Amino acid sequence: MRTTTVGELRILLPELDPDDLDSVSDLTDDLSDAIIEDASWRGAALDDIRVRGSRITGVDLSESTWEAGAIVGCEITRTDFCGATISGVTIERCAVTGARLTGARFADIRLKDVLFEGCRFDYAILTRVTAAGAVAFVDCVLTDATWSSCRLPDTVLRSCQLARLELDSCHLQGADLRGNSLRDLKTGLGNLRGVTLHEDQLPDLTHLAVQELNLTVRKW
Repeated sequence: MRTTTVGELRILLPELDPDDLDSVSDLTDDLSDAIIEDASWRGAALDDIRVRGSRITGVDLSESTWEAGAIVGCEITRTDFCGATISGVTIERCAVTGARLTGARFADIRLKDVLFEGCRFDYAILTRVTAAGAVAFVDCVLTDATWSSCRLPDTVLRSCQLARLELDSCHLQGADLRGNSLRDLKTGLGNLRGVTLHEDQLPDLTHLAVQELNLTVRKW
């Protein structure tokens, strides 16, 4: 295993040796130590699939449905989850890089030691997504996405695009939001309770407060 640090968060990630992995083209119920490249499973219905210690690159899972199961100790690169529906899945010790998740729906997902880097979550809907360990989003696009009833304490968002990201009944206590523009968030201030900000973000916070309280601000 290897570790990476984002802000003050230490994330445990897999360290896979290609020589120890077998090339696979078909997705089985329990897949371990595999390399999966450029496969097309668009619109697939996946039920209780478990993937462990594997490298997934350039796979098309758009419009697929994945219910239950787990993804553990995997590297997922340039994979397409656009329009996918993923529910009841555990994702642990995974590095997800350059994935497209535009319009995807996630419900009842458990995350632990997961790094999303350079991923697109625009228009994605996350419902009851829970961080049970270290989770970070780095250089990700989250514009027009919705997070509802998510519990993501201590999560780090760094250099992400958050325009019109809607937060509803979320718990982000201890989350580190430094390095992002908050001005166009769609959220009540309660969703930001206990987060860490940089002093440069205070004008953004003031803007959100003025909107929430429907204040009228005039020059004297």
